[in-house]
Amino acid sequence: MDPNSSQSQRVLSGMRPTGALHLGHLHGVLYNWLKLQHTHECFFFVADWHALTTEYDNTRVISQSVMDMVVDWLAVGVNPNAATLFVQSHIPEHAELHLLLSMITPLGWLERVPTYKDQQDKLKEKDLATYGFLGYPLLQSADILVYKASHVPVGEDQVAHVELTREVARRFNFLYGKTPDFEERAKLAIAKIGKKNAKLYRQYRKRYQEQGDQESLEIAHALLQSQQNISIRDRECLFGYLRGEGKTILPEPQPLLAKTLKMTGLDGQKMSKSYQNTISLREEAAVAEKKIRTMPTDPSRVKRTDPGEPQKCPVWQLHKIYSSDEVQHWVQEGCRSAGIGCIECKQPVIDAVESELKPIRERALEYQQDVSTVRGIIREGCDKARDVARATLDDVREAIGMAHG
Repeated sequence: MDPNSSQSQRVLSGMRPTGALHLGHLHGVLYNWLKLQHTHECFFFVADWHALTTEYDNTRVISQSVMDMVVDWLAVGVNPNAATLFVQSHIPEHAELHLLLSMITPLGWLERVPTYKDQQDKLKEKDLATYGFLGYPLLQSADILVYKASHVPVGEDQVAHVELTREVARRFNFLYGKTPDFEERAKLAIAKIGKKNAKLYRQYRKRYQEQGDQESLEIAHALLQSQQNISIRDRECLFGYLRGEGKTILPEPQPLLAKTLKMTGLDGQKMSKSYQNTISLREEAAVAEKKIRTMPTDPSRVKRTDPGEPQKCPVWQLHKIYSSDEVQHWVQEGCRSAGIGCIECKQPVIDAVESELKPIRERALEYQQDVSTVRGIIREGCDKARDVARATLDDVREAIGMAHG
C-alpha cells in the first residue's frame, strides 16, 4: 500500500512512557491495537517527547520505560510484522512539522482544548505553565499528520484532539494548497478519469459548491478513490478542487472511537499510576493476589453475615470485566444475601487476572532476555516510519516554498 495514498486506511496511535503498563492500558488500548493491526496499516509509537510535557523533571522514568513499553507491547501480542513500532524522538520530522504547524495555528485553538485546563487542575503539584504543555496537542497533530493517518483510535475524551488536527490540516491546505496553475492542473487531471467519470465529477462538484450538498461531496469522493489510473498527486489535486480548496497536502484524519472497557482501579477510581491503584502487566502472581484480596468492598459489609450491594463495591467492577454471566449472578445473589464472603467473591477475579497475566509475564521475560531482538524491531520500525515522515515533509516544504536546494 502506498504510504501517501488517499485510499490508505492508516492508523496512528501512541502511548507515553511514564511508568509500567497496567491492566488499564491492556483493556483500554492494547486489546484494540491487536484488532486494528489485522484490519489497518498501523503505526504505533512510544511518545517519549509527550512524556516530557509532564515529566520534564523526571526524565529517568522516561528512559527506563521506553524499552519496557515495547517489550510489553510485544508480550501482549502486538506483531511487528503487522504493525510499525517506533520511538517518537527517533523521527525528527515530528518536531519539524510541529514547528511549521505552530506558525499557522492560532493560540486560541490550543487554549480551548478541554484537557489543557483539566490536566493543570489534576496535576497541580507540577508546574505545567510551560510552552511545551500548551503546545502538546499540536505536537499530537504533527504526530498524526506526518504519517497522513486516516484514522486515530481515541476515547470520547480525546475526540477534541483529533478535531484540532483536522482544523490544522484544513488551514494548512487552505494556505498552501493552491498554486498559480492549480486549476489548470485540476482540469488536466479530470481528463484522465474518462469522459463518463469526468462528467459525473463535474456534476457532483457543482452540486456541492453551489448547493452545499454533502451527499454529492461523499459520492464524488468515493468516485475519486475508485480511480486506479491517476497518480496520487492528481487524486489529491481533485479532492481539493472538489471542495473549492487547493491540493490536499495533509489529509484530515477521522477519530476511530474505540470499543474498550474502562478498567476500575483497586480503590474504585480509574486505574492510574497517579492513584497508585494499578496491577501491572508483569505483576507477580502473589503480589497481584494480595492487591486484589486487600481491595475495599461495600462499607456496609462490616461482618461476614452483613448483606451487601455489588454496585457499591469496586470488586464488582472487575467482575463485570472478567467474570461470566454465571459467576456474576453468583456474586450478586451471594453478596446481597450474605451467602458468600468478600474473600470468596474476590477469588474468581484473582484467578482470571492471573490467567490473563501469566502468558504476558512469560513472553515479556523472553524478550527481556533477548534485548537485541527488541532493539532490532525498534530500529526497523523507525526506519520505516522515517521514510514515510520524510516523504510528507518533502510535500510540506514544497507547498510552503521552503524546499531550498
